[in-house]
Amino acid sequence: MGGGAIASAAHEEIKELAELFHLPVTTTLMGKGAFDENHPLSVKMLGMHGTAYANFAVSECDLLIAVGARFDDRVTGKLDEFAARAKVIHIDIDPAEVGKNRGPEVPIVGDVRQVLIDLLRRCREIGVSGNPEQTAEWLHRIDRWKSDYPLVVPHYPEILSPQEVISELGIQAPDAYYTTDVGQHQMWSAQFLNNGPRRWISSAGLGTMGYGLPAAMGAKMALPHEQVICIAGDASIQMNIQELGTLAQYGINVKTVIVNNGWQGMVRQWQQTFYGERYSSSNMEVGMPDFVMLAQAYGVKGMLVSHPDQLKDAIAEMLAHDGPVLLDAKVTRDENCYPMVAPGKSNAQMLGLPDRSHLESAELVYCASCGAKNVSSNKFCPECGAKL
Repeated sequence: MGGGAIASAAHEEIKELAELFHLPVTTTLMGKGAFDENHPLSVKMLGMHGTAYANFAVSECDLLIAVGARFDDRVTGKLDEFAARAKVIHIDIDPAEVGKNRGPEVPIVGDVRQVLIDLLRRCREIGVSGNPEQTAEWLHRIDRWKSDYPLVVPHYPEILSPQEVISELGIQAPDAYYTTDVGQHQMWSAQFLNNGPRRWISSAGLGTMGYGLPAAMGAKMALPHEQVICIAGDASIQMNIQELGTLAQYGINVKTVIVNNGWQGMVRQWQQTFYGERYSSSNMEVGMPDFVMLAQAYGVKGMLVSHPDQLKDAIAEMLAHDGPVLLDAKVTRDENCYPMVAPGKSNAQMLGLPDRSHLESAELVYCASCGAKNVSSNKFCPECGAKL
C-alpha cells in the first residue's frame, strides 16, 4: 500500500480485502496508516529500512497487489530482483506510474478506493471469498519470519537508545499525529510507530530536512484538539528551528522531540558502512546549540532527558504541558538503523539481521558460496548475497 491509498482514503476497503482473502499487507513509507499495523495480517513497512519479514514476504510472494504505490528504488531495492516470482496487479490513478518501474500483469488505472469498492462489490455479487486454508501455510511462514527477525528496542543501563525514545512516545501517545524530519530518526519512527490513517506525516522521497516542525504547525492549526508531535534529529531541527518563535507567538501546542545523537545520523551510518568509516562533515557536536536554552530563549518550554530512568516521566510531563515543548533526548551516539538494504542489492539481502545460529539444524541449510548457515526458505544468503 502506497501514498495513493492514503490520499484516496482507501483504508477501510484495504482492510476488507485483506481480511476477505487472508492476505498479508505491507506499506511504503508514504502508505503508513493505510492498514492497521497492529493487525495480525500486517507486516509493516517494506524497503530499504523496512522489516525483514516484509522484505522476505515480498521477495517470496507469487502475487503482489500494489495499491497506490509507485515502486520507487527505496521500496524495490535491486529492481530486477524485486518480487521476481510474483505476478503484479498495479492499481494507481496516474497512468504514468503503472508499468514505469515494474511491469504489471494486470494494470488498473483509477482512483484506488473506487477500484477496490468495485472489486469488493463484484466479489460479493459472484460469491467469491477467501479460503483460510489457502494462505495458512504462507501466513505461518511469515509468522516465523516475524519471530526470527523482530524489530528490537535496545535498552542500555546508562544511556537512552533512539528506538527506546520513539517506542515510549508511541506507548504514551498512540493516537497522536506524528511528523518527522529526515534521517535515522525518521526510519526508526516508521519502524516503531503504529500510525492510523493520515496520522503519519513525513516528506518521504522528497528527503526534506527541517520538514517536521512546519508540518507539525500546519497539522496542529488544522486539528487544534489533536495531539501533534514532531520527531526531529539534532541536525534536521536546525534547518527551521526559528519556527519555535512561531509556536511561542501563536501559542501552537506542538511537542517536538529531538533524537539527539550528535551526528547527521544517516550520513554517519552510510560513511561507516560504505565508506570505510571516513567521517566527513557529519559530526554535529561542535557548534550544536543548547536546545533547552534555545527553546527557552524563544519562549518555549525546554526539557532535557538523557537517562533511561527519566524517559517515561519526561514524556508524560511534555505531553501534559499546556503549550509548546521541545524535549532534547540525548541518545547513544553509534546506533545504526537496521535492517538496511544496501544500494543495488535485493530486498532479501539485508544488513543488520540477528544471528540465527540458535535455530535447530533441521531448519538450516548452508550457502554453497560462503558456507554460512541460512534458513532454507531464504532466497539469498544474507552474508554474501548469493542465491540459495
